[in-house]
Amino acid sequence: MIATDGSDCSKLAVDKGIELAQLSGGTVYVVYVVSTAYLSMDGDYFMGMNPYWESIQEAWKTQGQQAVNYVKDLGEMKGINVESVLLEGNPSDELIRYAEKNEMDIIVMGTLGKTGLDRLLLGSVAGKVVRHSKVPAMVVRDECN
Repeated sequence: MIATDGSDCSKLAVDKGIELAQLSGGTVYVVYVVSTAYLSMDGDYFMGMNPYWESIQEAWKTQGQQAVNYVKDLGEMKGINVESVLLEGNPSDELIRYAEKNEMDIIVMGTLGKTGLDRLLLGSVAGKVVRHSKVPAMVVRDECN
């Protein structure tokens, strides 16, 4: 399973995940999570009150579809079967849930390599997945800005 956020930083992890699939002859499941983690406790109220909410949500889904299509196209070029999955929710929670429920062999994902205060303030999806998933995780570190 390759977790992507569609960023340039995640492309290194995508390359490594495709490489693993080539070596093992496996199928890649590429997962993008449309994050709802930023919403407050009143998220439902916010969504109902914002007249642009539906278009914002559609834009995020389109971005997610583009991200998984990138991986799917790369896999096809390298002869790898790629199944795309779009989820909604808290990214770390959804990645862990999907990987465990579908008995993935490994989760491959990128990280920005943030440390110290940056990591504390921003949190780390990769860090949460590594700490809480029962499925092994391979984190590919990249120094992106």
